[in-house]
Parts: sequence; C-alpha cells; structure tokens
Amino acid sequence: MKSLQPFHTFHISANANEIIEVKNLEQLKRAWIGAKAQNLPVLFLGQGSNMLFVEDFNGIVIINRLLGITHEQDEHFHYLHVNAGENWHNLVRYSLEQDIGGLENLALIPGCAGSAPIQNIGAYGVEFKDVCHYVDVLDLATDKQFRLSTEECDFGYRESIFKRRYRNDHVITAIGLKLSKNWQPVLEYGTLVNFDREKVTAKEIFDEVCHIRQSKLPNPDEFGNAGSFFKNPVVSAEQFAELKKLNENLPHFPQPDGRVKLAAGWLIDQCNLKGFKIGGASVHKKQALVLINESNAMGQDVVDLSRYIRRSVAEKFAVYLQPEVRFIGAEGEIDSEKAIA
Repeated sequence: MKSLQPFHTFHISANANEIIEVKNLEQLKRAWIGAKAQNLPVLFLGQGSNMLFVEDFNGIVIINRLLGITHEQDEHFHYLHVNAGENWHNLVRYSLEQDIGGLENLALIPGCAGSAPIQNIGAYGVEFKDVCHYVDVLDLATDKQFRLSTEECDFGYRESIFKRRYRNDHVITAIGLKLSKNWQPVLEYGTLVNFDREKVTAKEIFDEVCHIRQSKLPNPDEFGNAGSFFKNPVVSAEQFAELKKLNENLPHFPQPDGRVKLAAGWLIDQCNLKGFKIGGASVHKKQALVLINESNAMGQDVVDLSRYIRRSVAEKFAVYLQPEVRFIGAEGEIDSEKAIA
C-alpha cells in the first residue's frame, strides 16, 4: 500500500494499492489498462484539493500531470487551451501576466485546471461556466477523445455532467477558456464592492481576492483542509422569508430563478461551532465553512464532524447542508450527503 497523505490537501492518513503520476496521455492510458487488467478501481487525482478519503482506497490512483498552456486571440477574445494538470491559481496568474482579464475573481482556488469543470468552481460572483469555451474528454473504455461545449457540460451550482454521465471511465484532458477583450469587473461580493468600477484593474481584484482568501483560509500545509466544506444552500423565496423574520442579519444572495442562496459559513457560525472538535478534526476558528485536520484526523473524524454540523444547522434553521467536498471510499466516490445524513 502507498500513502495518499502527500497527494491531497486534507492530508488525512489513507493509503491506495498504487499511485501513478502520468505526464502524457499514453502513460495515462497504460495506467488505466493496467488497473483494469487487475480488476481494480481507478481514481483520478489532480491536486486532491476537494477530496476526503474516508478510508483506504482499494485501487490505483492516477495523478494527472498533463501540463501546457497555449494562447490564441482574435479581435474580440483571448482563447486559452490548458492541459488538465496545470495548477489553477498559476493559470490565473499567467492570464494576468498576459494582460488577459476575466479569471481574477477565481484566484487562489486550490486544485488543477481539469478539476475546475467537475465542480464548476466559483468565487466572488464568477463561475467556471462563465469563462468556459469547451472541455476535452477521453473515454478510456473506447479510447475515443471528444470535446464538449459549455452548454453540453450542463453546469449548475457546483455541478456538471462530469459528476453524472461522464463520472466513470472518463477523464478530462484539457479545458478551453474564452475571455473577452472588453473586460468588465465583477464586484458584487465582499470587499470587492468598495472598488470603483471605472478605475479598478484585474490585478487589483486579483490581489484583493488573494488577500481575503489568505486571511480566512488556513494553509493546507499547516492544517490540512479542502477549502469550503459545504455548498452554500439555495432555498425557496418562501423559506427565505420565514428565516428572515427570525434572523434580521441573514446574509443572502437572490438567484435568477427566484430562489435565494444563503451563506453556509454564517449558518454554522450561528450554531457557535467555530473551534468545535471531533477526534482530530475541527471547525476552523476564523472561517466556520472550513473543516481542518487539526491533529492527525482520520477520515471518519471529518465525516462525524460534518454530520454534527449538518444536524446542528438543520435543528436551528431547518436548512440541510450538502458537502461540496467529494467523499472517497474503498471502491471510489460515495454519496457524501448520505454519508452524513
């Protein structure tokens, strides 16, 4: 068995039968064929920034190290083709160095480019779908490569087709980004609202987002974590109206469909859970939305802690939180909501 601890940001003590790093598609295909020949499950990892290993993985982990970025442009847009193993934050920084705006709100999101479409990552008013042009996919069962348009990816809030139809035997090999030369700042969230829309630069937004995230989120090398552990819940207008009657200062964000998004971190904070601990896992003292590996936590410690949080929020607000982090069991991904129900 090989230790997975260095390969995911929670740094939970967990093992896999074998860990293979691949730098090109041929190596990737060989690793997958080898696993299938042994009848072993396969897990693809980028930087393991959104994973919780709840137990040892009884299969082969393939680490995606497909690197490379190409830049093309026309009169109106910049086009970036990015191989799936590229670090996401480095990609954001690279785009700004090329005077390309549009990714700055997504600074410091951990993980690699190939993971971005799976979760439809988002922050400070921008989601991956807003900048996506296409996603390149390899069907390992048939050895066929194909390209999905943004529409075909079926993006939703932390959702995509890659969590459903293309979840098994498929791997994202590259993404395409389309970024307008007519750059417009997105300043609707947090301290970004204080910027002057007419004067602000993409680099200033980038710097502010980095500052906010670094002040709230622990360094995974100090305390293992997977960033925001829960999704921000979206409730009906009727449920929001009832909650608002009892909670005047309830942070909320109206959605285009009439529903209202709530701040999961605020809901947890109102349950006085900052610093609350089960086993080696605890709620981060600065940001209640982040669960940390404080002292040699086991995967089950984090599961138990997240279950306690979910129940506490449900009892106080009648709102049920869903994990954003993906739970990995012995044979592969498991239903995280069921695991903490």
